Amino acid sequence: MASLPQGYVAETAFGVWFLRTHVWEHHVLRVAINDLQQLMPPCALESPSILDVGCGQGISFRLLQDAFRPQRLVGVDVHRESLEAARLSADRLDTPVELIRADLTSIPMADRSVEMVFCHQTFHHLVDQERALAEFWRVLKPGGVLLFAESTDAYIKSWLIRLLFRHPMEVQKSAAGYLEMLRSAGFEFASTNVSYPYLWWSRAKDFGLFERLGLYKPPPPGERCETLVNVVATKRV
Repeated sequence: MASLPQGYVAETAFGVWFLRTHVWEHHVLRVAINDLQQLMPPCALESPSILDVGCGQGISFRLLQDAFRPQRLVGVDVHRESLEAARLSADRLDTPVELIRADLTSIPMADRSVEMVFCHQTFHHLVDQERALAEFWRVLKPGGVLLFAESTDAYIKSWLIRLLFRHPMEVQKSAAGYLEMLRSAGFEFASTNVSYPYLWWSRAKDFGLFERLGLYKPPPPGERCETLVNVVATKRV
C-alpha cells in the first residue's frame, strides 16, 4: 500500500476482502447497476465504451457487460493487487477489457474517449474529488453519461463503517452535496435521473431489522437522512 498516491485513502484488509464477497456483488453492485439502468435517459447509448473508475477486483465487469452490452471496457484502479484480480475477471468475459493502474485525478486516457463512466462506491475514497470529477468530464464524449452511485456522509461516518473501513472523513458529503457537486462540474440530470435507495446494508444502526420485523416504517425520501444516492448525469456541451 506504500505506493498509493497521497490523494487516495487505502482500504483496510477487511475492505479488500469484502469487495469480493457475495454480499458485495449481489446486494451492492448488482442492485446499484439495476437501479442506474432505470435512471437512464430515454435516448440510451447503444454498445457504449465504458470506463469503470475504481474498478477494484473487476467484480462489476460481468454485470456491466450484461446490463449495457459495451463494445469495450476500461478498468482503472490504483491498487495493484486488486487489478491483478481484475485481470482474472476480465479474462472470463466476451467483451475486450483494458486495465490501467492510475490515480483517478490523472487518468491516462484521451479526451472524449468513452461514452460512459461508471463510478460506484469509489468517490468517498478520494481526497481531491473535484479534480477526479473533472477527469471524468474530460474523458467523456459529449452526450456521454456518468453513472454515479455513492454512500453519503451519514453512512460513511457511522460507527460500524469507521470501524471496518477507511475513508477521508473531511470530504464526505450528503446526497444534496453530491448532486450540487455534479451540477457545478457541468453535468446535467433531472429528478427522474436520481434515486435515493434506502437499502438494508446502508442502515448501520439496525441493518433494516426493525423494518423486516414490522416494527418500523422508514420515512419517504425527503423526510429522512439519505444513506445512498444514485445519479445518471449527462455531459452536454
